Amino acid sequence: MSSERTPPRGADGKRTVLVVDDSAFMRKLVSDVVEASDEFRVVGTARNGLDALKQVHALDPDVVTLDVQMPELDGLQALGYIMSESPRAVVMLSAAESTEGSDLTIRALELGAVDFVRKPTGALSYDVDAMRDSLIGALRAATEANFRSVPMLARPRLRTSGALVATHVAATQVVVIAASTGGPRALAEVIPKLSRELTAAVFIVQHMPAGFTQSLAQRLNALSPLSVSEAEDGALLRRGHVFVAPGGVHSRLVQRPEGVVVKTDDGASIWGVRPAADPLFRSAALTFGPATIGVVLTGMGRDGAEGLRAIREAGGRAIVQDKETSVIYGMPQAALSHAGADRVSPLGEVAAAIMQMSAGVTGVVA
Repeated sequence: MSSERTPPRGADGKRTVLVVDDSAFMRKLVSDVVEASDEFRVVGTARNGLDALKQVHALDPDVVTLDVQMPELDGLQALGYIMSESPRAVVMLSAAESTEGSDLTIRALELGAVDFVRKPTGALSYDVDAMRDSLIGALRAATEANFRSVPMLARPRLRTSGALVATHVAATQVVVIAASTGGPRALAEVIPKLSRELTAAVFIVQHMPAGFTQSLAQRLNALSPLSVSEAEDGALLRRGHVFVAPGGVHSRLVQRPEGVVVKTDDGASIWGVRPAADPLFRSAALTFGPATIGVVLTGMGRDGAEGLRAIREAGGRAIVQDKETSVIYGMPQAALSHAGADRVSPLGEVAAAIMQMSAGVTGVVA
């Protein structure tokens, strides 16, 4: 798929949205939020995945909001059909009340959903207001998404044998990765391609709330030859291990006698997100200096740009994803403009660039 067609606006100048949810209450709530905006209008609703597929073909909406868990044909199955038969921007709606719900959301993002929004957990106006802001932001991102030019991700192969031997050697090099919209799919392409010969620790900041980052780490761990886990406060950065920043807090790297460890804090959001990549990147530059590789992948906004500049000023290296394979080019573009890069790579070549750069980096003294 190589088309970069911008979805046509309706006669009223608004993007059209199909709302899919098995709950009549949620269909009404989401529809009201969409209709209250000046940018979008609801073109139809569907009560399950089968109904959604019929409506997609009949109404040709610009964006689909798709419930994750539904009867008859769930959101994951419906998404697979949509992306293979009539690809378009999809935003998932997740209750996130269970590990299963979080896991399914991560899989949906791997399969091509642009973003996800947490459903309100109650009738409180605070929950509804939070959902409203998140949903409109996700719909805006969906209309800017370049998903049609990104090759479909091959069905990931789960690791079925060969238990990993976790290394406890303190890392003397680090690879820090920033990702946002489109990130889970990009990470599922990059992380499994990193081999056990990697001499650095890897630390990922994916813009994602608490409750989802653990599922993301577990999913990447099942796909990858390297061990992947959600980072914990005080954890030692280890050679050849991949850490995912926990949602809802910022992560920084701090030098201790035993090596570099993770320090988390619940400080104010940066660039509207928590975790943010800039604090991690700057701390990596301070602790690892020239033994740092910064990577900025697809995403909205400019998080990671200032941190990547700090890495390069400390003598580290920088990789930025190219425009053609970015679902959203905001973060890579900002990073390239503000910090420059040693390599601008298509998504499929990012892992190879990390391996090559890591092999040529001299680690700091542990």
